[in-house]
Amino acid sequence: MITLERHGPVHLLDLGDGDNRFNVESIDGINAALDEIGRGEGPAALVTTATGKIWSNGLDLDYLATLDDVVPFVADVQAIMARLLELPMPTVAAIQGHAFAGGAMLALAHDVRVMREARGYLCLPEVDLGMPFGAGFAALIGAKVPQPALHRMTVLGERLPAATALELGVVDHVAALDEVVPTAIEIAETLAPKAKPVMATIRSDFHGTAISALRGE
Repeated sequence: MITLERHGPVHLLDLGDGDNRFNVESIDGINAALDEIGRGEGPAALVTTATGKIWSNGLDLDYLATLDDVVPFVADVQAIMARLLELPMPTVAAIQGHAFAGGAMLALAHDVRVMREARGYLCLPEVDLGMPFGAGFAALIGAKVPQPALHRMTVLGERLPAATALELGVVDHVAALDEVVPTAIEIAETLAPKAKPVMATIRSDFHGTAISALRGE
């Protein structure tokens, strides 16, 4: 279950304690949280975390199997990532567990990533699933993942532990499990005064291609 709390200037969005996959319920929950966050004023930042061994395992494939047309659903998932890139405030992903496929992409849509130092992987396994990324997801990944990590994660589908992800520049900080969220909140508090409309403008300047692709424009 998705929850939203406030810790001073920091909005803490918890994705839940399961696989935290994208389906109609989670999409509605995340969008409702982003709506609430967007109504605030003054210094602010967003920290997105989860509870348990998984941060997010991406698309809910069982839910996808019930759909006659998956294109609108995938567009809704991409729109969430575009909304994160468009937020006029800093965003921090507090990755306490595995982030796979769409979950890893959700993490990449944040400004800063703090990852658990043990027992967690970032992975884009689409090559093993036989699934192409599509223009929107590919643009987001290309904008956020440096080489050589880009090739290793996308073409080879390599699972990156925290130390490797940090070395390759895919995450910004690593921390012990019980320090992931406190570290992310501390970073978010420091960055919260930067919450201004110009932040969204600057992201658009550098990631406008990814935002447009995520929105199917």
